[in-house]
Amino acid sequence: MNPTPTQYRILIDCRDEKGLVFKVSNIFFNYDLNMLSNNEFVDRENNRFFMRSEVIGVIDGEKLYSDLIAVLPDNAVVNVIEPQKKRIVLMVTKETHALGDLLIRYIDGELDAEILAVVSNYDLLEPLVRKFDIPFVTVSHEGLSRSDHEQRVLEALEALGPIDYVVLAKYMRILTPEFVSRYEHRIINIHHSFLPAFIGANPYKQAYERGVKIIGATAHFVNNNLDEGPIIAQEIIPVDHAYSWKDMQRSGRDVEKIVLSRALKLALEDRIFVYANKTVIF
Repeated sequence: MNPTPTQYRILIDCRDEKGLVFKVSNIFFNYDLNMLSNNEFVDRENNRFFMRSEVIGVIDGEKLYSDLIAVLPDNAVVNVIEPQKKRIVLMVTKETHALGDLLIRYIDGELDAEILAVVSNYDLLEPLVRKFDIPFVTVSHEGLSRSDHEQRVLEALEALGPIDYVVLAKYMRILTPEFVSRYEHRIINIHHSFLPAFIGANPYKQAYERGVKIIGATAHFVNNNLDEGPIIAQEIIPVDHAYSWKDMQRSGRDVEKIVLSRALKLALEDRIFVYANKTVIF
């Protein structure tokens, strides 16, 4: 009986030099792999080469990795990924729009993921989450220092087992460097503006008072600089003088939902390379 072909995603990040596409493609050919899709990009300013390929065939993933490393420049980063559902956790505070949108997409089969749990510092959204038969974990911050509360959150996450991505679906607490380091480039946040703008309380009222003509949202990976992590996806919509700040808020929440789900989909499909606080996305 012939072995069953397997689909893999091949991600390569390395120093640029001549002949890289030929070398990689030659290995695929020698393995008798069918290339389903392929994208490449060279950042000439930083002399970096990025490549994402989807291939199918009878593959020994470890041997393929070794053969690719052998023909690439020193310190190349190669990931040979067999697609499977990513394990994710959603973190929320009180707002429903981003969470509700992701839960509906999840139930409809749009997210290639397993939602392990929804974690919150309040229990207000538990009735909503329970309707989707997803565990809800409350880790209250009341009476705790930021570091003590965060430690309890980390313990709750670790109890869930391996986690591929933590999604902040309007989780309104600042994470410490210790937390961020545990899930580097794996914490996705949604911000209520076309970064950087209108920080602090009631951003849509600030936008209204400034008479803005566009509003938007930005999804990004979290780093130790507030709302300055590598940007994954952004979107804007036009507004005008007829909009009240509450109208802007309603429209802005719609944009936030779309941008967050788009960013998560890119992550789940292994389409994001992070370097120099930027992203390359295929």
